[in-house]
Amino acid sequence: MAWTRTYDGAEPVRINKWLGQSGVCSRREAEGLIADGLVSIDGEIVTDAGRKILPGQTLTLNDGATGALDAAVTIVLHKPMGYVSGQPEPGKVPAVRLLTAANAMDGSRAVPSDASLPPIGRLDEDSRGLLLLSSDGVVAKAVIGPDSDLDKEYLVRVSGDVTERRLDQLRHGLSLDGRVLKPAKVTRIEPQRLRFILREGRKRQIRRMCDLVGLTVTDLQRIRIGSLDLGDLPEGCWRRLTPEERARLVG
Repeated sequence: MAWTRTYDGAEPVRINKWLGQSGVCSRREAEGLIADGLVSIDGEIVTDAGRKILPGQTLTLNDGATGALDAAVTIVLHKPMGYVSGQPEPGKVPAVRLLTAANAMDGSRAVPSDASLPPIGRLDEDSRGLLLLSSDGVVAKAVIGPDSDLDKEYLVRVSGDVTERRLDQLRHGLSLDGRVLKPAKVTRIEPQRLRFILREGRKRQIRRMCDLVGLTVTDLQRIRIGSLDLGDLPEGCWRRLTPEERARLVG
């Protein structure tokens, strides 16, 4: 079904910017839809990616555009410990099994257990918290693509002596697999509880960082990816990413 809206702003604005601000799609997606001839203003197909919409004009995305956008799904899941993010080895339980109607916090129907919803960023079996499962390539690129600059926030409980020297080591100077890690923001919020903010996602990175400085992780929870917070989503429950949240993630 075509999407139609009349622009009620006071000043002309680029179409891709307005669609992005409206949460309909990303600016890059809008440019692609224009290139494919799927966008029209007052009945006239738009051919210029830099075109501005004027106050009072009506923009329409045709059925092909809305079908392509609607086909992409992103799930926000509060993953408990004991579930693996992606395709499991024998005896392991994939997180997609949690996507039942009973666990949905927004009234969504159950997601088939064989749905193609790869994890957007790893969250290990022995870790919990915010996990994105998505068929949306734009979201995946924004979160884990090579040019992504989204940070991820974790609450981490450790055992061992948390000294200032160890905190400084965690913040900068460590290497994994022969590569120097990007600087991390690490603060102590309780005697044995730390907050990590990272801009990269190496395999089991936080646990391995802590091991290098003589600390052991006893609990790890991811609570934020970029602008998206875990919020009060109960553990084991899920919801769909809203258009507004998606727009903020993909920029």
